[in-house]
Amino acid sequence: MKDFDNNIHLKAAVFDRLVKHLQDNKDLQNIDLMNLAGFCRNCLSKWYVAAAKDEGIDCDYETIREKIYGMPYHEWKDHYQK
Repeated sequence: MKDFDNNIHLKAAVFDRLVKHLQDNKDLQNIDLMNLAGFCRNCLSKWYVAAAKDEGIDCDYETIREKIYGMPYHEWKDHYQK
């Protein structure tokens, strides 16, 4: 367990798995995530942008949100948001 905190590959794999899980479960609404877990897909997108900024990496929120949703946000919203 000594390497757990420093293993970026494991953390990236877990993050990717979480994002895929959210993409595969479009019926899980952001409001439900917020109510139960205190975060949603948009939060993940904002955290990603903030982490990039902390590392001096410039990235666009809408581009990152598209990566989290697996499609443009407006498309996800039109098709899946209840």
